[in-house]
Amino acid sequence: MIPPATRWFADLHTHSRASFDSLASPEALIRTAAQRGLSHLAITDHDRIDGAVEGRAVAAGLAPSVTVIVGEEIKSADGDLVALFLQEAVPPGLSADETIAAVRGQGGLIGIPHPFDRYRGSLLNDARMERLVGMVDWVETHNARVMLGNGNQKAAELAHEHGRPGIAVSDAHSSFEVGVAYTAFDHDPSTAAGLLAGLPTADLVLGRASLYVRLWTPIAKAVQRARGNRRVLPPSDRSLPVGR
Repeated sequence: MIPPATRWFADLHTHSRASFDSLASPEALIRTAAQRGLSHLAITDHDRIDGAVEGRAVAAGLAPSVTVIVGEEIKSADGDLVALFLQEAVPPGLSADETIAAVRGQGGLIGIPHPFDRYRGSLLNDARMERLVGMVDWVETHNARVMLGNGNQKAAELAHEHGRPGIAVSDAHSSFEVGVAYTAFDHDPSTAAGLLAGLPTADLVLGRASLYVRLWTPIAKAVQRARGNRRVLPPSDRSLPVGR
């Protein structure tokens, strides 16, 4: 008798209130993930990991069916990168090459988020950065917050051209966005090795965030600014390009 197949369902790019542009508690993200049948949730706050660490600590008691992966969306000097399975935060402002090396030094994995989104610090808005595609583990070929233009289509074409696996993510900045888009795996993505093994055969479940949730982001930024939670600055000897 053939045993039933097991699959895992992961949203690998979400933001908690540790980010300067989200008000969602880690607990709220995890509850929604459990309600929507996700098995794995990566919390990838901007340039910090404390929200993800908090989420991992409470997940076992709150929603044992959900494994929280500690990640970070890192604003390199060349554009955004997303890292998973981190032990410590990687500072913003490093070059993309330095950022990738810092993540690898921790045994982490790294991918390119929303690579062609014209409204964010997307790495491949600078065509010279295409050389980095072969250095990462995945490309976000569907980001639910890419609302305008053909950024997701271009990302999928780029990943195919370079032989890189693609994933689908919600890029949630609120709890009700979690799982709007996600990736299904045939290997357990609880470890870096398991996620790598599952990427080539992953299935992408596509969806889009509503315009309403995108309009909520400026409000979240204003509230966080009033609370003193602003974007993490690069080390004093580094600076981000104007407009990033």
